[in-house]
Amino acid sequence: MCVSNNGTELTSMAILRWAQEHGIEWHYIAPGKPQQNAFAESFIGRLRDECLNESLFESLAGARQTLERWRID
Repeated sequence: MCVSNNGTELTSMAILRWAQEHGIEWHYIAPGKPQQNAFAESFIGRLRDECLNESLFESLAGARQTLERWRID
């Protein structure tokens, strides 16, 4: 099961279709209740602040390399 907020990055029809095709349940936390998914909220905040806001991705391969370097660090 995937647990997420209702943010635009995780509400697209493409990701919901992918989850359905792969038999993955999707659960949305209550609006305004980030503590219901505290680990993900903390991780997403750090990822955005430390990597995404600091990087310009020119290709999918470049994005993967940058994210992998961030993950290892």
